[in-house]
Amino acid sequence: MTTYKWQFAPRFRRNAFGWKSDTPIQRIKEALAEIKAVTKKDPVLAAEGAVLFLEKLVPAIEQVDSSSGGIGSAVNRAIETLVPIISKADVGRAVREKWLDRLFEALQDDDMPYLEYLGDFWGELCATPDIAAKWADYLSPTLTTMWDHCARTGEYGYSKGTIPCLSALYAAGRHDELLSLVAKSGYRHKSWHYRVWGAKALAAQGKRAEAIRYAEESKGLNAPLAAIAQFCEGVLLASGFADEAYARYALEATYATTNVATFKAIVKRYPGKPKETILGDLVARQPGQEGKRFAAAKDAGLFDLAIELANRSPADPKTLIRAARDFADERPTFAVAAGMAGLHYLAAGYGYDITSVDVQDGYAAVMKAAMAANIPEATMKTSLRSLIEMNKVSGDFVGRVLAHKLKE
Repeated sequence: MTTYKWQFAPRFRRNAFGWKSDTPIQRIKEALAEIKAVTKKDPVLAAEGAVLFLEKLVPAIEQVDSSSGGIGSAVNRAIETLVPIISKADVGRAVREKWLDRLFEALQDDDMPYLEYLGDFWGELCATPDIAAKWADYLSPTLTTMWDHCARTGEYGYSKGTIPCLSALYAAGRHDELLSLVAKSGYRHKSWHYRVWGAKALAAQGKRAEAIRYAEESKGLNAPLAAIAQFCEGVLLASGFADEAYARYALEATYATTNVATFKAIVKRYPGKPKETILGDLVARQPGQEGKRFAAAKDAGLFDLAIELANRSPADPKTLIRAARDFADERPTFAVAAGMAGLHYLAAGYGYDITSVDVQDGYAAVMKAAMAANIPEATMKTSLRSLIEMNKVSGDFVGRVLAHKLKE
């Protein structure tokens, strides 16, 4: 292990990067790719590389502007990638304890803090209950003393070893002790950041109803409601109560980057639930924004519903026109409706960075689909002229672009 030269190592020297985040994010991706490639041949070497990378990471990126959240997200993804590599490596106790000592020192030296998320996985990194228990014994006295003092004085206390301690107690199976310790954290308010470990402990003891009540009691000002819902949903799903999990928590627990991704995530977790039901519930949750669910309905094969949603409230014109183009041959009637809706919203002034090309693409897609649906060209042109006339002010742009195509 000591003779291997990691390509990422010299790139992550102290203060290696300036304030821009693009380069360090790319270097992080390259480092992860290198470590993952080594995992296939030598898992122990890869784990050593993962520990080395996490040690070198923060000193290298301290100068990077973190305001956009990009570098922080890249670090969190790196932690999620590397923790399994470290935890699954087949090494003796002495080696693992050495790795943990190095990682804990990196946590203590991190003032940003970029590596804070690593604490959530401390029990997993310990790999065995015995090592987790050793860390719990090391960290819990400090945490107990701090929280007892804060309860007496009303002061605020913070320790970088807090989450590693709770994670280690959980991994060691010391659930009652974990619950007692977390109870001390509520001297000011009930923080889900700490109480999630108590909720996990109750669930691990088979006290699932208590775990859900415990989680629900964590709700309050600034509480991460989605995270709490995700936990409760997970407990119910693990218990086989899918219908209850869906009814109580599914929609609140699921917020992906897009409406389509959100819909797909729920569908994946609830394969027995009709897609129409899930989509209908999502639509009902955001009245007045039905059009934003057009793409989800279309991707699910719910074509009639997709058009209905697009006609109920504005949808992205480019998405509608793209659907018209993609389905012009396969589903021409749907494509005509989608394309006309897209041109309608263009004429009404919706959409971002709209150019004449978008208008021309919409017209071409509609006319192609109309031909496949055996709709006369004259009929379509009449409908388009009416559409433009309905939007006299904002539709002037569309009218000018299509003027030569729509002549009588």
